[in-house]
Amino acid sequence: MCVCVCVCVFVCSVFVLNLSWQLQRDTIFHGPSWRTEPSDLILPIRSSSQESALQCEASGVPPPQYRWSLNGTLIDLRADARRRVSGGNLIIKGLDRDQDTGIYQCSASNTRGTILSRRASLQFAYLENFKTQTRSAVNVREGQGVVLLCGTPMHSGELTFAWVFNEYPYFVQQDSRRFVSQETGNLYIAKVEPSDVGNYTCVVNNSITKEKVLSSPTPLVLRNDGKSLHPLLSVMVCFSQSNNPQDLLLK
Repeated sequence: MCVCVCVCVFVCSVFVLNLSWQLQRDTIFHGPSWRTEPSDLILPIRSSSQESALQCEASGVPPPQYRWSLNGTLIDLRADARRRVSGGNLIIKGLDRDQDTGIYQCSASNTRGTILSRRASLQFAYLENFKTQTRSAVNVREGQGVVLLCGTPMHSGELTFAWVFNEYPYFVQQDSRRFVSQETGNLYIAKVEPSDVGNYTCVVNNSITKEKVLSSPTPLVLRNDGKSLHPLLSVMVCFSQSNNPQDLLLK
């Protein structure tokens, strides 16, 4: 009887110890979870020595190991002199628009599992020049509305637009008759007056690179011959009180 009790006590003790060790192990060791995932980047290229970092950090025990992929292909850091991982972050030096543009993804792994980050794009901001060509005059009757097209050049990155009237730096001042769309860059003028006649130049600024380019001048000319106007160049423009592009009514 005493032997059976001892055996039962021993078995129970072993079971409790195993359970305690299992719970302790599960408490100590755990798979990776994200602290920081990479975000989309749009960068200017200032010099060949410029470097940037895509952030990636995860918690876990044991500490996670990190790997990065570009456009779905694993980056071999051992054979890559320009890229390295520091604490999970991918450091890229000597940024190159052709080689480094794309979609990046980070993975964090330990003995308890592997997780994948969100995908993040790396792009390079730029602003090309307008095509150097003479712009045709836009003819409009007094009292009618007109849209002057900017014709935004190739670019990457956020842009802002303005228009110069006749000579730089005399910019068109927006009011109840004049509106510059920050989506298209086009200049809208309602109820054209003789004082509006002149040359209009679209000015495009890249907010990231701080580059600025100017279009060729577009002459605005009054006509009074009674002939119909080109439908794409002259329209009646009505501005709402909010002066919002979504509220423009073109008739």
